[in-house]
Amino acid sequence: MELQVKGRNFEISEQIRSYAEGKLGKLDKLVKDPTRIELELLVEKNPSISDNHVAEATVWTKGPVLRARESSADMKASIDQLVEKLERQVKRYRDKRRRGHRPHGNAQLVEEGPMIPADSDTEPTIVKTKQFAIKPMTAEEAVLQMDLIGHDFFVFKNAETEEVNVVYRRRDGDYGLIEPG
Repeated sequence: MELQVKGRNFEISEQIRSYAEGKLGKLDKLVKDPTRIELELLVEKNPSISDNHVAEATVWTKGPVLRARESSADMKASIDQLVEKLERQVKRYRDKRRRGHRPHGNAQLVEEGPMIPADSDTEPTIVKTKQFAIKPMTAEEAVLQMDLIGHDFFVFKNAETEEVNVVYRRRDGDYGLIEPG
């Protein structure tokens, strides 16, 4: 397992680094094939934020990509909470795989009608750009991956059609699938 620890607005001491390595080492036992873990530790500079010690982790495996973010008033506590959250994600993934996860209703649901942005006086600004590898998978696997990382949508390459699709969580709790037309 390759572990990369980064600091932002925070000097990572050897004590914190070894503490994080020890805690994240637990995941090695739960996940048989973690290939890489990226841990980012940061301190929010805003004095009005009391839980300003933040720990974010991304765990790449041969299966799903796990992601978590936790914050508290102490960096060690943030790391502890982060590891607990990742452990819960691994257990939830295993349980769903054992049961054969089936989403509610038809996974091919598509929202009808055009999406019209809200009127605004200012131009929208892209503040962050992410790049990631798109793996071929089924819509059901994409929903599972989306739940694991805790997002409301997930972009993936549909293994059946070889096209880029998006699954998303609807307000009613069901899921939708967006396919190119």
